[in-house]
Amino acid sequence: MDRLSLIQLRRVQSLASIRKSRMEDMTVDRFLYKVRALEDPEIFMVTSKAAIMCAIS
Repeated sequence: MDRLSLIQLRRVQSLASIRKSRMEDMTVDRFLYKVRALEDPEIFMVTSKAAIMCAIS
């Protein structure tokens, strides 16, 4: 699945440390570390796939 549910999106949004950081200072590795902390494999899969696509394009 390539889409997250509304509940999953809200869980990603709830990561206060991401909201408070400057996105230009956020590395892909650091972002995925924070997302992994949510302990939801589907969220991690979708966000890591998107992060990799952004990093290589």
